[in-house]
Amino acid sequence: MESSVLTKVFTGLRRLFYAVSPSETSFPTVDEVPKYVDEAIPFFIGLVILEVPILYWKGKKLPRFNDSFSSLANGLLSLLHGLLFRSVELTTYVWVYERFNVINLPWDSAWTWLLGFIGVDFGYYWVHRCGHEVNIIWAAHQTHHSSEDYNRTTALRQSCVLRYISWMFYLPLAIVMPPSVFLVHTQFNLLYQFWIHTETVDSLGPLEWILNTPSHHRVHHGRNRYCIDKNYGGTLIVFDRIFGTFAKEQEEVVYGLVHPLTSWDPINAQICHLQYMWDVFKETEGLGNKLAVIWKGPGWAPGKPRTGLIEDIPDIHAPQPKFDRKLPLWTNLYIWTHMLLLIVFYGILGHYKSELSPYITLGGVLFIIFTLSSFGALYDHRPRASLQELLRCGVFLLIVRVLAAPTLLSSTRGLALIAVYLTSFAIWVFVCVRQFSVKIKPKSS
Repeated sequence: MESSVLTKVFTGLRRLFYAVSPSETSFPTVDEVPKYVDEAIPFFIGLVILEVPILYWKGKKLPRFNDSFSSLANGLLSLLHGLLFRSVELTTYVWVYERFNVINLPWDSAWTWLLGFIGVDFGYYWVHRCGHEVNIIWAAHQTHHSSEDYNRTTALRQSCVLRYISWMFYLPLAIVMPPSVFLVHTQFNLLYQFWIHTETVDSLGPLEWILNTPSHHRVHHGRNRYCIDKNYGGTLIVFDRIFGTFAKEQEEVVYGLVHPLTSWDPINAQICHLQYMWDVFKETEGLGNKLAVIWKGPGWAPGKPRTGLIEDIPDIHAPQPKFDRKLPLWTNLYIWTHMLLLIVFYGILGHYKSELSPYITLGGVLFIIFTLSSFGALYDHRPRASLQELLRCGVFLLIVRVLAAPTLLSSTRGLALIAVYLTSFAIWVFVCVRQFSVKIKPKSS
């Protein structure tokens, strides 16, 4: 039994590093391909936790509550589409493969597997590069770069809409590549990129020439001038070396966007650049220039090169101040307790989605979005954040009262959950009353 558990742990860790063989990861059909990303969630959590003492031991800054919340919240938002829709990326790939496939490569060949590995990474390179050099795609991808910290929670900070764009870059593979092979490698390409979001690993020696590493990816997340639009690779770094987009880590990297966000709200992190683009689009004169706002780089302006001028990028060097709004410890613990409950709730929705009414699933998705927005408002110190959280807890209790099954109300876990929300509701009643009384309290003469 103990040996079996150790084997599973070792296998899970190998998958994070793409250390798998063709024979163990080749399947005849898409339906038989394991959900490697879902199975890796416990390892994500374990490595996030393990990183903290290592950072402390190495004398580096620890993850911040607010930044880690924003990363996890954006990651959760990026997964919600899976509760409502099928995978656009896989569906379109299968459709093209079934109609336009010209070479039937054997799914169980090691050469097919190797071609899939290289082909998916090549496709990812161009998805990623266009995500930085095409403004409308950058509007989606910038969410991932919005953190001013760089740790394993940063890897979870993902866009809600990028997957609805990225699928087209992989379609050429469908001419020759079996969908099951494609699905295997898109998952492992994603898994590999999780562990490289860290400052705990300095260099991998000779492997730095071939693989994308923490050092290379730190450069990619930097806003120093030498870091801009560099190191797009997923698993490999060789395409950056071939196409001239490689940069070696030099001076200390300053992370985040060129113009940093001043909010922890995950909804804002998802849509802020679209709002900015719309403002620029309205102000720009001429139809051609308006279209260029969409299709050229985020640094473009009339009279400038397609991707803008590097001289327009602020010439910054470490250290740089970070946006930070602190909350009392009890508020952080409150938010993270409810985040844990929200993740469990998401897992329940995902597990039972085939049995639930679409309206119930949609209601659950809206509740998750409202909850994340409420927590973002608390971290941003918005004036009505306390009232919003009071409303959220009240809505939950009302839904439980109206819709909950008797088994929930009679179970220990169900009663504990209700007790948590009743206590939370009482806390925010007290906070709101105190805030209101402070506002109306007459000023002393």
